[in-house]
Amino acid sequence: MTTLTCFKSYDVRGRLGDELNEEICYGIGRGFARSIDPGSVVIGYDIRPTSKALAGQLAEGLRDEGVDVIDIGLCGTEEVYFATSHFEAGGGLMVTASHNPIDYNGIKMVRAGSRPISSADGLGEIQALVEAGNFGPAKERGRLQARDPRDAYADRVVSFANTSTWRPMKVVVNSGNGVAGPSFDAVAAKLDAPVEFVRQHHAPDSGFPNGIPNPLLEENRAQTGQRVLAEGADLGVAWDGDFDRCFFFDETGAFIDGEYVVGLLASAFLGKHAGAKIIHDPRVIWALLDLVGTGGGEAVASQSGHSHIKAKMREVDAVYGGEMSAHHYFREFMYCDSGMIPWILLIEHMSATGKKLSELVADMQARFPSSGEINFKLDDKQPAIDAFEATYLPGAKAVDRLDGLSLDYGDWRVNLRQSNTEALLRLNVETRGDRALLAQKVAEISELIQNA
Repeated sequence: MTTLTCFKSYDVRGRLGDELNEEICYGIGRGFARSIDPGSVVIGYDIRPTSKALAGQLAEGLRDEGVDVIDIGLCGTEEVYFATSHFEAGGGLMVTASHNPIDYNGIKMVRAGSRPISSADGLGEIQALVEAGNFGPAKERGRLQARDPRDAYADRVVSFANTSTWRPMKVVVNSGNGVAGPSFDAVAAKLDAPVEFVRQHHAPDSGFPNGIPNPLLEENRAQTGQRVLAEGADLGVAWDGDFDRCFFFDETGAFIDGEYVVGLLASAFLGKHAGAKIIHDPRVIWALLDLVGTGGGEAVASQSGHSHIKAKMREVDAVYGGEMSAHHYFREFMYCDSGMIPWILLIEHMSATGKKLSELVADMQARFPSSGEINFKLDDKQPAIDAFEATYLPGAKAVDRLDGLSLDYGDWRVNLRQSNTEALLRLNVETRGDRALLAQKVAEISELIQNA
């Protein structure tokens, strides 16, 4: 039995060739069919050079188990989520490496109703089936049909907009040569709004001539920020490779950290849904708690990660959920994450308030400055975790272990957690209006971690 390292907590992801290849994808197709028993499955893929072939082998494995395959072609991850529910399929598989290096690829999976599949809820069983490989001869072959859900998908995205309230605006949109461009065009064509869009790196290009699209990396932000300034735009939007995350830049070209975007979108929803529940991750929380409390809503914490957020949203019927990593989840979008819906809501919120984006976040940034997520790549993370606990746990006023370790000292707060998807230790620090204290704590905790 071969142990596969491409199976992670929430998805499949691995280096092409040894960790993930067409043979493994064929087995994943058969394993998915055996474990989920879906009847029919939606398959889509991103612009990576290997994605179409890997998707083809997934389809072969599924069909050899008698499963019907609906091929929606080149698309974003959220279009697979949408199509799975729209076509009432029993599952969905998206071949994408998102923002990972060029020699990687992966698969994101959902079951009926676009519900996530994680290692604790089906993914482990699929892995065991693929590793065992005892599938036997093919069954009566399932059908393969090509279908295009994009028009219906665009209708669903646009349903979040009330364009009658939008004010004239210029917006830079940077697709990073991923798959966002065609989907954005389908959405924009349905918007009757006084907004001028400036398209940047818009066409999907498997060579990624402008770098792997991952605006979370500081070195990738300048291209969008500089274009915003050059165009005199009101807003910049950038997406990662499969556009399930979107990132924002204000009119000065400054990148807006994800936790402040979550706060703005929470405010926008509370303006429409009084008393609604808002889901948030536990990494950086003070600005969000303040806004939700002021807006009359109820903030509900969840573990980080899409499967945890989606489950908690369904449990409490939350209207919106957000992570500082730029994943945004919506009740009226199958409780799934979308990178297209947030910019529509943000334009509407800017229009309703009459404020620039920099003005909307200035108060949050001043009152609740944060470090942004700082990542440490460590071969052995446990000594650093132990040293952190021994040093900081005794003096904390409040302790929370929902996701990693969160410690509240009243005037500052810290969260230290292990990544669920990468070999990283992640640090977030926030204070109550004290940037000097923020810098001090980031420096001393970073030194402790690096020297542990």
